Amino acid sequence: MKVILQKDIPNLGDAGDVKDVSPGYARNFLLPKKLVLVANESSQRAIEHQNKLIKIKKDKRKKQSEKLIESLSGVSVTISAQVGEEGKLFGSVTSIDIARKLKEIGHEIDKRKIQLADPIKQVGEYEVTLKLEEGLNATVKVIVEQAV
Repeated sequence: MKVILQKDIPNLGDAGDVKDVSPGYARNFLLPKKLVLVANESSQRAIEHQNKLIKIKKDKRKKQSEKLIESLSGVSVTISAQVGEEGKLFGSVTSIDIARKLKEIGHEIDKRKIQLADPIKQVGEYEVTLKLEEGLNATVKVIVEQAV
């Protein structure tokens, strides 16, 4: 069964793509959740219009991400934590802590967009990558210091 995707669906495709799926999958899952339209002549015209709207939205998100990257350039966040021997932290600094500090200085970033391989467990300076919309990335300097 040929369907036109209304939204991005993982492991299937992006919005606007025409895909061939099994009739049961379309009838029982995709159509009731309004994730797809059945591909026919009238739906093709509707999807062309929808693709234009999607492109406009993507461009808008990309511009917002570029502005955010500019505002985050040169930003550093200082986090104070209790430190034990050899500069090891009691606990760790996670993406939640970094998101909270960024919010305090006026940059609201979702914690899921902060890319940390592992939580920070040592005192020092770290470069943290923020994964933004449309494949754009920003870098923020995180300084972990001993709490007084």
